[in-house]
Amino acid sequence: MNQSAHLKKRWIGYLLVIIGASFWGIGGTVSQWLFQNANLEVTWFVSVRLIISGLLLIIIAFFTQGPKVFVIWWDKHAVFKIIVYGLLGMLAVQYTFMSSINHGNAAVATLLQYLGPIFIIFYLVFTKVTQLGRKEVLAVLLAVSGTYLLLTNGNVENLQVPVIAIVWGLASAVALAFYTIYPVKLLARWGSLNVVGWAMLIGGIVLSFIHPPWEVALSSWTLETHLYFWFAIIFGTMFAFWFYIESLNYLWPHEAGLLGTIEPLMALLASVVWLNVSFGLWQLLGVCLIILMVVVLSVMKK
Repeated sequence: MNQSAHLKKRWIGYLLVIIGASFWGIGGTVSQWLFQNANLEVTWFVSVRLIISGLLLIIIAFFTQGPKVFVIWWDKHAVFKIIVYGLLGMLAVQYTFMSSINHGNAAVATLLQYLGPIFIIFYLVFTKVTQLGRKEVLAVLLAVSGTYLLLTNGNVENLQVPVIAIVWGLASAVALAFYTIYPVKLLARWGSLNVVGWAMLIGGIVLSFIHPPWEVALSSWTLETHLYFWFAIIFGTMFAFWFYIESLNYLWPHEAGLLGTIEPLMALLASVVWLNVSFGLWQLLGVCLIILMVVVLSVMKK
């Protein structure tokens, strides 16, 4: 491949990951609008979001991979793992994240979820897979300092978001750590679109037993509600994930991870400009420290 063609492919990758991460960030803010202005119930929203997005990803996988998308159900070990992943990974990370948004705001929820790599470090050190080196310690210090400033704006007696939102946000970070670690072999064998599509569908179906998708008062929805609802699902979930996965065909994972930090920045920008969420100077410094933590982890060689 000549240099010009190689550069063109890399720019395609950059564009895909930037658009995907932007959709993720804006999608969270749109979800916040739905909770605040359309009074959507979190359980119903997460259930429908997972079912529709999962079906769309499976359809995409079918057209790109053929019948292989269904072969996974012939492997008993894979079936067990994908059910566990669908419930404790996909469903857990989506529900805790949306609950944090519902009780707080999208920007803080997104940044708290970005603490997931810190829990991954703790897990890898605890299981003796890796040792706690200087970069790991630096990442932890940045995460702790950034989170403190984000939540308190420099004053420990003045929390900027409700405690329940913080609890859900930290739970989302733990769920993200499991979501990242658990399916490694599953993804390597069956492919991301395949695994994530089925995991979404499983999580959504199970949650629908708590709040059935058809139990919703659509008659009270405005045109805005319909538009934002479908944006959160189509662009904020399905396209966001698909574009990010596609970018890995053109970029290294650590490059995609670095560019993925656009997500919390977009969530922050959308929250401030669109929903008028206020952020203090120390909070903005906390945002920078958390994003710097992601950068440090992304450029680590191990």
